[in-house]
Amino acid sequence: MLSSSSPAATAAHPPPPSPETNQIPLNLLSSPQINRRYLFKALSLCLAAPSLSFSTVAPAYPRGLFQMPPLRLSNRYYLVRAGESDYESLGIINTNPVAKTSVDSGLSEKGKKQTVRAALQLKAMGACDRNCWLWPSITQRAYQAAEIIASINGISRSYIVPEYSFLDARGLGAYEGKKLDSISEVYALDSISMKTKPPPISDGTPNESVSDVFVRVTQLMSILETQYSEDTIVIVSPDSDNLSVLQAGIQGLDLRRHSELYFGPGEVRLLDANSIPVYKQPASGVYKCTNPPNCD
Repeated sequence: MLSSSSPAATAAHPPPPSPETNQIPLNLLSSPQINRRYLFKALSLCLAAPSLSFSTVAPAYPRGLFQMPPLRLSNRYYLVRAGESDYESLGIINTNPVAKTSVDSGLSEKGKKQTVRAALQLKAMGACDRNCWLWPSITQRAYQAAEIIASINGISRSYIVPEYSFLDARGLGAYEGKKLDSISEVYALDSISMKTKPPPISDGTPNESVSDVFVRVTQLMSILETQYSEDTIVIVSPDSDNLSVLQAGIQGLDLRRHSELYFGPGEVRLLDANSIPVYKQPASGVYKCTNPPNCD
């Protein structure tokens, strides 16, 4: 019989490799010429390492696309309409986005006082006790309102995030320059169909339907719900329609009746997950909405 120390026995039953043989020489890691044998050895060691087991990796859960009405909200929201603008103080409709950053589109003296009251209301509600983000339209009056809110609530200017298009005032087309009370005619059209647009005009003012506004505010919420989590966000709009359509969409209500949620200048409302009711079909057989808020 062969002894365990004989060369034949050693060849038949080679000793286990030493720990050093399972390691790649350090000088090879910095060498540009690493041969194939060491690469395969490194790969086999990585696959065999128990600490890299795929079973220990936690799965990812994507939030998916934002839909109206949402199942839940990731953040707490306050909706604020800016105070009265200089144009509104004259009783004139002004929605052309070309002039939205003009100083003539800023807050009137009455509008500044309304905005101060809104800022104090937010403070009384504890909206920004644990800090919050302000998302105003870049429209002059909305951004001025955000600065007033930030000053009274002790919010750094770095927490003001200007929004450049999704929060533009609703374009009212041929109603541009008319008296403010003519908006009731627009709302009458809205109550018939959410896709009805105001008559067009050639000065560059958009003529937006409720459906158009709904698309914009849904895009805004998609950004906010994916960019933030468990935060407080104050949305500051230059007009009512952005906010009333947004609130109706969040709550799963009939968008044709968004004007019933009208925001006055400087008005503040809390909008959180607890305020989203379960939509119920109306008892009347005259009108039924089977796909809220797209009720047309």
